[in-house]
Amino acid sequence: MMTLEIRKARHRDLPAVLQLLAEAENHTPLSAPDAIPIYRKMWRYRDYCWYLALHGTQLVGTFSLLIFPTLLHRGASEAVIHAVIVPAQRGRGIGRMMISKAIRICAEAGCCKLMIGATLGEEPHEVYRSLGLEQSGTHSEIETRHRTKSVTLTIPRAVRVSP
Repeated sequence: MMTLEIRKARHRDLPAVLQLLAEAENHTPLSAPDAIPIYRKMWRYRDYCWYLALHGTQLVGTFSLLIFPTLLHRGASEAVIHAVIVPAQRGRGIGRMMISKAIRICAEAGCCKLMIGATLGEEPHEVYRSLGLEQSGTHSEIETRHRTKSVTLTIPRAVRVSP
């Protein structure tokens, strides 16, 4: 298995993240002038972070993680993750390592659920179950050109840490 450094993204990482997202989604990258206002807005949320997966100095994956409080489940937080892996690097365990890191962050925040975005047509990967997550629902998103769905996964109580 490859060794990865997974760390929070910094402002100077934005161009590399934009390029990775464009490559993974097979489209022209969002321009810096268009991305910067969005990026600044994202950074206003204390519990909304981007993470980078680096193999040496090479960016091989990224994920965003939004943790938010709820009044449901006795006040436990929930989280939403969107993970992207460089297409040429898929199948090398990068997704497993990124999701494992996200689960640890969520557990420390007392999250009871983690919602993961997936492209329509893809089924939840066995990797989620192998990491101790239990599927508790699948939700179709509003029909857009992006054609995505989300999978809701329950973080078992044994994994959670009380806030």
